[in-house]
Amino acid sequence: MHLVVVFGPPAVGKMTVGHEICARTGYKLFHNHMTIEPFLGIFEFGSPSFLRLSGELRRRVVQEAVAADLPGLVFTFVWGLELEEDRDFVQRFVDVVEEGGGKVSFVELAAPLPTRLDRNNTEFRLAEKKSKRDRTFNDDNLRAMEEYVMNTRPGVRTVGEDLLDRHPHLRVDNTDRSAADVADEVAAWLGA
Repeated sequence: MHLVVVFGPPAVGKMTVGHEICARTGYKLFHNHMTIEPFLGIFEFGSPSFLRLSGELRRRVVQEAVAADLPGLVFTFVWGLELEEDRDFVQRFVDVVEEGGGKVSFVELAAPLPTRLDRNNTEFRLAEKKSKRDRTFNDDNLRAMEEYVMNTRPGVRTVGEDLLDRHPHLRVDNTDRSAADVADEVAAWLGA
């Protein structure tokens, strides 16, 4: 199986681009909120119970995708590249896939905050992510996330790059590009 991890800051277009990649490759989309939304009505976001359940569900889906010999899975994720725990979280998925004989590629999406604030309330995003429908909270949360390093930068080395350096990695600035255009580039890069 081919695991394609699409990462970048919130509202950069990970799910939308992932959807388009899947349309071109036949891979399945496993966007981050598929394991967030089910638990929010029960546990507070970020609580130990929430994190355990969400993390376990993500790991199990990847394990089952490998066991089912799916051709590919596109997983979207907001990755704090400076955080060892985030690197270790992603590494666990990489290990599952590689131990099953599969391969992993990383697609990084980048766009500035004003672009992401515009994308933060798109119809597709709000339809797929119920927790994002409080627009004021959602925009404030997007701004608060800026304290993390969610994109690679020249001259700024992060622990996440230790993992990125060992796998194919494509960085795309999608500020002024459609999801379809970016997906065409990614699919070509993947050889699909």
